[in-house]
Amino acid sequence: MLVQGVDIPEELPSVDPGQWPYTVPAVHQTLTDGLELRRPITFLVGENGSGKSTIVEGIAEAYGLDARGGRAGRKYANDRPKTPLGESLRLDLTVAGARQMQAGRRHKNGYFLRAETTFGFAEAVSGMHGYWEENLAEHSHGEGFLIILNAMFDKPGLYLMDEPEAALSFMSCLRLVNLIHELGESGSQIICATHSPILAATPGADIIEVGDHGARHTTWDRLELVDHWRRYLANPDKYLRHLIEE
Repeated sequence: MLVQGVDIPEELPSVDPGQWPYTVPAVHQTLTDGLELRRPITFLVGENGSGKSTIVEGIAEAYGLDARGGRAGRKYANDRPKTPLGESLRLDLTVAGARQMQAGRRHKNGYFLRAETTFGFAEAVSGMHGYWEENLAEHSHGEGFLIILNAMFDKPGLYLMDEPEAALSFMSCLRLVNLIHELGESGSQIICATHSPILAATPGADIIEVGDHGARHTTWDRLELVDHWRRYLANPDKYLRHLIEE
């Protein structure tokens, strides 16, 4: 592992607990108690607006990755102003993580895959040195995601993902589970914000459920997300009859 926790020093002048994003319960908990990362693979699971993507974005920036996505070591990644959380978040590094941070920009291994910006970024870098050779315009959305993942998540490092399942089919999600598991076994660390019960079921992963309660470590079978999917797949009408008139 590279990062064993994150926190926000309350004494920072830029931190205002009464302003977004610190008003989001999960982010506020990071300010008051910190957030422990216990295993090489961590999933943050929660509803829209719960703060999971904001936290992953902040960790990416604190590590030196661009909030819009991309690989570690890009010269222009740190030239843009950071988000409020990225500016204030502090990483609790392991010995290996400290070595990575001290090694300098060119020697960091990592990538931030952010679903909503991936293809705009990919159009600019496809074919460039250090990226993938394929022309993503000749592949489907999901195939393009898998090309990026296989090309960029290829050596021990810190890998962050924000809702990577957005473009993936059921079977492609399973392929991503395999890739995530192999990365975790190889010495990498993966932190992923997701709505996918498939990804969250990755063997050996730590799961943090975020919501109005803040952030809490839990297990896959106790996730509210998993409970809803079970109920819906067992009987869709129980949900839909409240939304769609006969």
